[in-house]
Parts: sequence; C-alpha cells; structure tokens
Amino acid sequence: MSAYEALAASYDALTYDVPYDKILRFWETLLRRFRVRPGSVLDLACGTGSLSVLLARSGYHVIGADRSEQMLCQAEQKAQQLPENRPFFICQPMQRLRLPEPVDAVICCLDSINYLTDPADCRRTFARVFDALKPGGLFVFDVDTPYKLRSLNGQVFLDEREGAYCVWRAEYRERARRLYYGMDLFTQQGKLWARSFEEHVEYAYTMEELTQYLNEAGFSDVRLFADRKLRSPEPTELRVYFAAKKDEKT
Repeated sequence: MSAYEALAASYDALTYDVPYDKILRFWETLLRRFRVRPGSVLDLACGTGSLSVLLARSGYHVIGADRSEQMLCQAEQKAQQLPENRPFFICQPMQRLRLPEPVDAVICCLDSINYLTDPADCRRTFARVFDALKPGGLFVFDVDTPYKLRSLNGQVFLDEREGAYCVWRAEYRERARRLYYGMDLFTQQGKLWARSFEEHVEYAYTMEELTQYLNEAGFSDVRLFADRKLRSPEPTELRVYFAAKKDEKT
C-alpha cells in the first residue's frame, strides 16, 4: 500500500503533538528576516491541511498541494469548517508542480522533501518551486538530517490513540542512503480491528547537496537554520530549516 493511503484517516489523531502553530510563527519570523510580505502562499505537501487551514485563518490566500488523494480528502473536510478564505487544494506530486499563477511564498514542512528518494526529483521540485514563486518570493522547507535518519536505525515506535494503534519499525540502509520504516496500522471498526501496512522511505540529503540544488534552480540567497531557531545548525542537528529567496529581478 502506498504511503499515507491507509494512514490518512488516522493521521491527525496520531500526530496530535505536531506544533503547527510554532511552525507558522517561525515561518513568519523568516519572512520578516527576508523582508517578504506574502499575500498568497503555497503549502507544498500539505497532507491533511492542518497548516493550510492555520495559514488561511492568519489571512493568507492558500493553495495546498499534495500527491495523496486520501490526505487531500481530509484536508478539504477540514477547510469546509472555515466560514471564508478557504484554502484551495490540488493533487500534484512535488516534482510535477504546476500552478495557474505564481505565489509570494512556498512552505514545505515535516520533512516532506526527504520523501523525494531520487535526487533528480528533488532537483525538479526545486526548479518547479522556483517557477511557482513571484520575483522576491521565499521558499521555506525543513528536512530530517542524515544524522537523524541514521540514528533511527533499528528503532520501534508505538503510537496509540482512541480507535487507532500504530507500530513503526525503522531500518536505515547506508549504501542506499535511505530510511525505510514499515508501519502496521490497526483501526477500530465496530467491535473488530482492521490491519493495514504501509512502507515509508526517506532519503538522507546532505545540507551541501540541497544548497547546491537550490542554487542550480536559481535561488540567489540560501540560508540554513536549526530547528525553529535563528542560528546555524550544528552537526548533531535532527532537523534543519532552509530558506531560499528568489531574486527580485528574476
């Protein structure tokens, strides 16, 4: 089963502790630092739309893009609860992103870039994002570092919420530079429990590689930050934020 096909309906319950409000505040801090005042925003790999809705409530005009139809169905249900300024969702893979008109800013959170397991797809994604931005626009994303992905090797995680139970098993393969984690998901259906399995894969990009890909795409100002902190990342950083600005004259 493809990633997030079975997980979509239980994703929000199992990730209840994701600090979307803190992610939004850090993103807005980066906007101020780069002197960008966006009206329109693309939430790339938006998933179930939690950040998209939060952005819309903050007054931004939001497009949410994701390749999973199941996740987007959850996002649309969430957006319908807004009285106005609802996000508009599109089903597109990142490497084939195409917007009807450019936006002022793009955000891609929760290590979604790591899911591009072919570096060529990462390069294509950055080029598509560059084309999707207006001159002077800002692209912000975060990644799991190679240090973090290696440290997950052999670990098992359990997530349990009402009506859902999930077991994650991680295996890092050094030569492939990929973390494979199998996920057994049990969901309650009446008196019975249904079991499904998904495999998720993340690629261990170095910070130097991602910087190079952004430069190749045309971004003129690329900076790295520790996890939601305005300082340079350390060698043992688990998550790193990138901010890349498109030149005003491009």
